[in-house]
Amino acid sequence: MKAIILFVALGFAACNAADSNSNVTANKPSTPSPTVAQRGDGVRRVTTAELDELMKQGKVVVLDVRNKDMYDMSHIRGAKLIPFNQVGERANELPRDKMIVTYCS
Repeated sequence: MKAIILFVALGFAACNAADSNSNVTANKPSTPSPTVAQRGDGVRRVTTAELDELMKQGKVVVLDVRNKDMYDMSHIRGAKLIPFNQVGERANELPRDKMIVTYCS
């Protein structure tokens, strides 16, 4: 459980990073490749194309950490809503066998 919270916390740090890149934050660090961006915060980012492929393969859970009103206005199809302030208490809802990709915009 601590690992999930750590990965999600790192994802939130990336969401708050001051950059205009539209990549999505993922919870599994890896060696950067042409389709993976990684910045000094150590958080792996996936492109939208990579996320789409991971979703088709069932290898990822997309976690929307915004509030319900924002989620209702628009969200990634299939994304699970767990607002930022509820992640700690609802971490047991997240799988341990899949990559968790968080987004907040």
